[in-house]
Amino acid sequence: MHELCALPKETEWVEFKQNNDNPEEIGEYISALANAAALQGKAFAYLVWGVRDADHAIVGTRFDPFATKLGNEELESWLLRLLEPKIDFRFFKVPIDGKPVVVLEIARAARHPVRFKQQKFIRVGSYKKRLEGAPEKERALWRIFDQTPFEDGLAIDRATADEVLQLLDYPAYFDLLELPLPDNREGILAALAADRLIRKSDAGGWDITNLGAILFAKRLDTFRSLRRKAVRVIHYRACDRTQTLKEQEGGKGYACGFEGLIGFINGLLPSNEIIGQALRTSVPMFPELAVRELVANALIHQDFFITGAGPMVEIFDDRIEITNPGEPLVHTDRFVDTPPRSRNEALASLMRRFRICEERGSGIDKVVAQVEVFQLPAPLFESPEGFTRSVLFAHKPLAAMDKAERIRACYLHACLCYVTRKAMTNTTLRARFGVEDHNRAAVSRMIREAVEAGAILPADPEAAPKLMRYLPFWAAAGPHGQP
Repeated sequence: MHELCALPKETEWVEFKQNNDNPEEIGEYISALANAAALQGKAFAYLVWGVRDADHAIVGTRFDPFATKLGNEELESWLLRLLEPKIDFRFFKVPIDGKPVVVLEIARAARHPVRFKQQKFIRVGSYKKRLEGAPEKERALWRIFDQTPFEDGLAIDRATADEVLQLLDYPAYFDLLELPLPDNREGILAALAADRLIRKSDAGGWDITNLGAILFAKRLDTFRSLRRKAVRVIHYRACDRTQTLKEQEGGKGYACGFEGLIGFINGLLPSNEIIGQALRTSVPMFPELAVRELVANALIHQDFFITGAGPMVEIFDDRIEITNPGEPLVHTDRFVDTPPRSRNEALASLMRRFRICEERGSGIDKVVAQVEVFQLPAPLFESPEGFTRSVLFAHKPLAAMDKAERIRACYLHACLCYVTRKAMTNTTLRARFGVEDHNRAAVSRMIREAVEAGAILPADPEAAPKLMRYLPFWAAAGPHGQP
């Protein structure tokens, strides 16, 4: 607070008030300051009550945001409802020198200018005005949105070197890269800066980037703009969401906390016990490699600009669902064969270097392959209302699968065969489900269902029935039916 008061004059990302508590004006200032913070490269903007504008003297305020209501609605709720897109802001009551001061901390705009009641505002010098009246600033703002990926945004600005080392789990960074820890603080900071986890601040000190915080935060809730991005793991009783057995939210950054997260999930997953001649062996119900790949994908490919939502892992008796905010960049039908695309390129690249994920587009191939090795129902990939969800199902006999499950299994098996330069046949599908040769007619019916549904197609429609080979619907056959 004293740092804000020490500024030589009002800046475009800080506004001082004494007792002005007009809700409409507060909403307009949130829009103006959030947009100005993005222009100025600041992680947050501030609206402060109780500080005199002329000389920045602390004089106190009568404004109490927590007691202010519009009708029956609290001020904070009213403001949030009228802001678009929803951004993170928070009121603080801070007594300074015995005088009451109120600070409103406002997260910077990202991807779109912040609007209040459908109007966009900006700060020009110390004045608030509509963004349409400052076309040069609006153009500059859109350039910033277009050029600034999530990873380059600021989680905390102007931190000291000691604060950086306190907030980030820097030993984990060197452990994951299998590098020795530098002998001095300067070497540590230089290495973190080289990978864009931190950067020198123009105002002195260090800025911790979103990339650095989301990967290596000792505690994600230290970074207010990222605390909702922690992974939630929920374990339910039975097969629905009516009874929760356990719920836990991850506290660490994705990279430094990944192995602990996977260990925690695996500890909750049900297992089957197989009794051999002398030993009882516990076998996980879901392939550990598949779970690992899907969790890593959810972390890496999420849309970080969707506020109020983060990755979630839900465990049921008969399935595990892994959900992340953001629609996939490719259609869910093409997850197996499509070359890798990520909306978070720097994050994906570092996670690959840490050997946490694949960046070659083969992660889903491995998931499907592992499911087939375990002879489980085919995984489900879907995109419900702006989210991406992957579902692994517990073992179910082929005879108990419904038509949609059989078609999905047939389609994904055809995809997996295709990416390995093969074609699906009755024989390969029987092997996938462990069906004996004398039951090949049942598998032929399953293939016919998939063809009729348009999920697969014959590689050579003129081939004899016993020589029929099949491709996924999107794969055109080459000469002589070769894929």
